[in-house]
Amino acid sequence: MPLPLDSRLQVGIQTIHRRTEPATGPWLPRIDELVTLAQRVDRCGYDSLWVGDHIAFAIPILDPLLQLAQAAVASRRLVLGTSVYLLPLRHPGPVAKQVATLDHMTEGRLIFGVGVGGEFPKEYALAGVPISERGARLSEGIAVLRKLWTGESVAHDGKFYPFPEVRMQPPARQAGGPPIWCGGRSEAALKRTGRLADGWMSYVVTPDMYRASLEAIAAAADSAGRTLTRFGTSHLLFMRLDDTYEKALDAATKTLSVRYAMDFRKAAQRYCALGPAPQIAERIREFYAVGVRHVILDLVGPYEERDAQIERVAAEVLPLLRDLTGSGGH
Repeated sequence: MPLPLDSRLQVGIQTIHRRTEPATGPWLPRIDELVTLAQRVDRCGYDSLWVGDHIAFAIPILDPLLQLAQAAVASRRLVLGTSVYLLPLRHPGPVAKQVATLDHMTEGRLIFGVGVGGEFPKEYALAGVPISERGARLSEGIAVLRKLWTGESVAHDGKFYPFPEVRMQPPARQAGGPPIWCGGRSEAALKRTGRLADGWMSYVVTPDMYRASLEAIAAAADSAGRTLTRFGTSHLLFMRLDDTYEKALDAATKTLSVRYAMDFRKAAQRYCALGPAPQIAERIREFYAVGVRHVILDLVGPYEERDAQIERVAAEVLPLLRDLTGSGGH
């Protein structure tokens, strides 16, 4: 049966890494940088703020849970989420404690997006985790999180994370813990999402790929005998608002090629939302039509233009989506 989806479209912002281009000087984040960002995203009327996760990456990146703890103080309205937290790199026991704490610090405004990563194998070597085990560790880790978040006395008999009866207090603020949304595009990832997750997070997929993936997730949920009353659907969309498509494509290619240490131009042409506001709004509508209800915008381009992009998208793109978002626009 079809997945139970919300009707309203929500639009969020993925945090922008401070430097996505080569530089000679040290990378020194300011203490108020994320605070200012969260306040701007809130003021502009977006619904959520998201952060990515890597231990070692092609560019500087900060710990996601610590970033969200700071953002929770800066905004009392925004939903906060990880997109996605690489759970297999860590033992889920301490992670359960950290995320339950963050669920309280956000007053229940937390979505815990998780995934396996793998595009940077040295992260797994650094963590002492065989990269071939990342999928199985994620599945078992999700089970451990849900047990510990109840606040009841629980034990676990699993391959990777067995432990005797223990009680973690306090329980998470949200009943059963924050929603767990799984990332991933592989067949195994989609089946895992259908069996275990409260939602799905995608990136670098087309609308047609998204539709087919939701069908695979729904089939896996049916096979697992799950009865879902609500299912979150999100897509991380790289986008660049500019006067022309060509200018936007050039800026996106430059940023993403550095971020992922590869030539990203062809991928940018296929997967990004680029150009003037009407083109970007139409691309978002295409994803809404196939089931996306949370669009997470990663505003690529020079870091110095990040704030202007946030303001421009709010002023030029969001009003074109009022019928989907139910908001007044700006």
